[in-house]
Amino acid sequence: MAEFVVKPGVKNLQHKDEKLITTHCSYCGMQCGMHIRVHKKTGKVMGVEPRYDWPVTMGKMCPKGVTAYQQIDHKDRITRPLIKKNGKFVEASWDEALDLIEKNFKGLQKKYGKDTLSVFGGVSMTTEKCYLVGKYARVALGTRYLDYNGRFCMSSAAGGFIKTFGIDRGSTLPWPELEHSDCFFMAGTNTAECHPTSIQWFWRAKDKGAKLIVADPRETPTARIADVHLDLKPGTDSALANGMMHLIIKEGYVDEAYVSERCNNYEELKDMVKKFTPEYTSEITGIAVEKIIKAAHIYGRSPRSVMMFARGVEQQSKGVDNVTLYSSMALLRGQIGKFASGVATFTGQGNGQGGREHGQKSDLLPGYRKLTDPKAVEYISKVWGIDPKEMPEPGVSAYEMFDEIQKGNIRAMHVICSNPAVSAPNTEYIWEGFRKLDFMVVSDFFLSETAEFADVVLPAATWAEDEGTTTNLEGRVIRIRKVKEPLGESKTDWEIMSEIAKRMGKGEHFQYHNPKEIFEELRIASKGGKADYSGITYERIEKEDGVFWPCPSVDHPGTPTMFKEKFETPDGKANLAVVDWKPAGETPTKEYPHLLTTGRVVFHYLSGNQTRRIDFLMEQCPLPYVEIHPELASQYNLSNGEKVKLTTSRSQMTLDVRLTKAIRKDTVFVPYHWGKELAVNQLTNPCLDPVSRMPEFKVCAVKIEKL
Repeated sequence: MAEFVVKPGVKNLQHKDEKLITTHCSYCGMQCGMHIRVHKKTGKVMGVEPRYDWPVTMGKMCPKGVTAYQQIDHKDRITRPLIKKNGKFVEASWDEALDLIEKNFKGLQKKYGKDTLSVFGGVSMTTEKCYLVGKYARVALGTRYLDYNGRFCMSSAAGGFIKTFGIDRGSTLPWPELEHSDCFFMAGTNTAECHPTSIQWFWRAKDKGAKLIVADPRETPTARIADVHLDLKPGTDSALANGMMHLIIKEGYVDEAYVSERCNNYEELKDMVKKFTPEYTSEITGIAVEKIIKAAHIYGRSPRSVMMFARGVEQQSKGVDNVTLYSSMALLRGQIGKFASGVATFTGQGNGQGGREHGQKSDLLPGYRKLTDPKAVEYISKVWGIDPKEMPEPGVSAYEMFDEIQKGNIRAMHVICSNPAVSAPNTEYIWEGFRKLDFMVVSDFFLSETAEFADVVLPAATWAEDEGTTTNLEGRVIRIRKVKEPLGESKTDWEIMSEIAKRMGKGEHFQYHNPKEIFEELRIASKGGKADYSGITYERIEKEDGVFWPCPSVDHPGTPTMFKEKFETPDGKANLAVVDWKPAGETPTKEYPHLLTTGRVVFHYLSGNQTRRIDFLMEQCPLPYVEIHPELASQYNLSNGEKVKLTTSRSQMTLDVRLTKAIRKDTVFVPYHWGKELAVNQLTNPCLDPVSRMPEFKVCAVKIEKL
C-alpha cells in the first residue's frame, strides 16, 4: 500500500494513529484526489482527507466523494457467493458457485453454440479490469456478445470525436489550463451538480473576465452563473449549433487561415448553415433571437474558448451529430490544439475514458483497434496467445443485446459492475429480458436491482480493495491504490474472471498474480493503437502525477494537449460537420403533449446502487421527483408536493411535484438514480443513434395526470 508523503507547504490533517492511503474517488470522471484514513493498528477505514496537491481538483471534494469510503465496510456488502434456490438467495461456497457457472455456461454452449453467452461490462472499474472484460468474453467464453454501460454514457462523444478528429479522447486540453480561458460554451451539462469539483476552474476564469454560455432546457445551478442561458427545447442542439455557426461565419469570426490549413468541408458547411438564421434557429429551439445573437458574439470574439458538453447533448438519437456540430464550432474559431482552448466532454463514469479504449465495446479491441481490421485481430490474437480464427466477430450494442435475448440468440449473461435494470432505457423490456435468460451471473458488491434477477451473485471487491489505473476526464492515466483487503470472501473482478476462465478451460491465458501484470499486458496490447498506453508505467504515473495518453514510448512526455500539429485522420485534417437538424425520435403529440428529460442530482451517482446506501446522501435526496414549471402545472391544477402520474408510450410512474420556474414551460425533468417503480427509465425512449447506438434518454413525449 502506498502511504502519503506530505509535500512541503501542503496542509495535512493526519492523526498520529492513522496512515493516509493516496488514491482517487470512485465516482465521476473528475477522479478527485483523496487520502483514505486508515487506523495503523486495526486497519479500520476511518474517513477521508482531500488531496490538496492533486492538480485537477486541488483539495475539492463533493458530497459523494466525501462519503465514498462508507461503501467499504457497509452492512449491505455481499461477502459470500449467493445462489438462487426456489426463488430466494442462499449463501454458498466459491466452489459451489463456480461449479454451477461452469455447468451452465458449458451446457448452454454445447447445446446452442458459443454465442449463447454474453457479457455486460461497466466502466466504474479500473482499466485493468475493463481490459480483462474484453479478453474474458472473447477468449474465456469465446462469445461475440459483449458490450458495456458506457454505451449509455460516452458512446456518442466517442463517435463524434472519431468522425471529427479521428480519435476519441474526452478532452483536448489539460484541466488546469481552464482558468486561463476567455469563454466557455457548455451544452447539455450541469457541471455544478454533476462534476462539482470542476466548477472552481470556471470561477477562477470568470474572476479574470471570462464569459460563460450555457445551453440547457433547465436553469440549473450551472446556468444560473452564466452570462447567457440558452434555454433550448430538448433535442434541438444540432439546430442551435448550426445557428451559432451561421452567425460565426456571417460576422467574420472564423479563423480562415486555421480552417483552410487544418479542416475539410468548409464550403459545404457554409452552404448548410445559410438557412439557420437566428429567426429560424429560434423557431426550432425556442430560444429568444437576441440570446442566440449575444451568445454568438461572445463566443466569436473570445481569443481562447473551450467548447464543453455532456449527456444532455450525447444521450440523443442524434447525439453523434450534436457532438460533431459543437466540435465544428470550436474548429471554425481555430480553438483546437492551442493553450487554454479546445473541446471537452464531462466524463460521467469514473473510468469512462479508459474503460472504453481497451476492448469492452462490441466492435473494439485494446488500444481502440477495430475488431473488423484483420491486422488488429492478428496483433491482439498474438498478444493473447490465440489463433486469429478464434477471435469472435463483432457483436451488438448494449441495448440491442436484449433484442438478441428476445430472439433466443443470447441465453446467458454475466453482468460485471453494472446495473442495467435501472440504467437502460425502457426498463420493463430489460427486466423481461433478464427473466427470459436461462442463466444469469452478476458480479457486484451490493445486491443491485440487476443482481436480484441473477441465478448466481459473486461478491466483488470495492474500488478501495484493489490496485489499478483509471483515466480521468482529461485523458490523464492515474493510480487507484489498495486501502484494505477485500471484505469477507469477496474477490476482485479480475480474480473472478480468471477463476471462471480456468473453469472454461482457458486458464493458461489468465495467469495473473496482480493488476500490474495485467497493465503490463495492456501496454503491449495497446502499442501502436490510437489509444497507445505503451509508454505509461506505474512508476511514471507515481512520479508525474499521471500520464496523458497517447504515450507511445517510455521516453515520450505524454500528450496533455491534443492536435497541436495535425488530427488523427488519414489526411491530418479535421472534418467539419455538414449535418442538418433532425427532430428527436419522439416528439409531442395530442396524447403525449409535453417533453420529458432526465439527469443527475449532486447527491447521487448513476443507478444509485452505491449512493442510495449512504445515509447522509439519502437524507439530502431520498426520492425522485418531477420538476414542472408553475404555468404548466396550473393547466393540471397541480400544487407543490402533490402526486402526479407521468405516462409515455412505454410505461407510467407516480412522482411528487416540485414546482420551479427554472425549467421550460413545455418540459418536465426527473432524476434517474432510483430503481424498480421509481426508475424514470421505465419511460425513456430506446430509439438509438445510428452511429453510437446510444439510446435517447434525454428526449421523449410524456403525458401528465394529476392524482
